[in-house]
Amino acid sequence: MKLKTGDKVVVISGANKGKEGKITKVLDEKVIVEGVNICKKHLKPKNNNGTGEIVEVERPIHRSNVMIIDPKTKKPTRIKMDFDKDGKKIRISKKSNEKID
Repeated sequence: MKLKTGDKVVVISGANKGKEGKITKVLDEKVIVEGVNICKKHLKPKNNNGTGEIVEVERPIHRSNVMIIDPKTKKPTRIKMDFDKDGKKIRISKKSNEKID
């Protein structure tokens, strides 16, 4: 997968289209982006606490619905994989040919 934790991304489709944020967690085919796809979750009362509560939780979205933001142009871009001089894989922005990381 070309997306990593800490990458700044923008949502390109769905109800949250246009929102930006950092990836907090990468799951198998989905990612969790901070401040995006927030749902309310109802919690039952615990033994110690007599009242329940409603909390807001960030839910995962599919990785195909986000694009990484180019560090140079600050616009969404695709990523290509390449090798550096040492033979290590690196991610490169297709818009500006800049290294991402």
